[in-house]
Amino acid sequence: MPTVSLIEYEDASPAVREVYDDIRATRKTTFINNFWKALAVNAAQLARTWFAAKEVMAPGALDPLTKELIYIAVSVANKCEYCIHSHTAAARAKGMTDEQYGELLAVIGMAHSTNGLVTSMQVPVDEVFKVK
Repeated sequence: MPTVSLIEYEDASPAVREVYDDIRATRKTTFINNFWKALAVNAAQLARTWFAAKEVMAPGALDPLTKELIYIAVSVANKCEYCIHSHTAAARAKGMTDEQYGELLAVIGMAHSTNGLVTSMQVPVDEVFKVK
């Protein structure tokens, strides 16, 4: 159950509607997901978060699917159920196959395992791995 009201378009302030309109235009959809509706309780935070996410997730040196795969991995590490589901859907929309998803989950699982081992043993970082 959310701790804030989800702001629907018809109930939104002009500032929130402006962001919603940009989300719709950028994503070429009429759908506004619950994350944005929850953030809309604070129009400034909604705008700040949307425009930062829009910039970071825009095409760049990393292709859009790779960015979604990274987002999934970080969301798993942070145990964010909402983000795992929304970014898995976004990755699928960007062409992620079942085989790629299975491999991603294997990498995430391996990273969790080896991270836990190295952290438990407090293994010192090799000098050759450090940026000089």
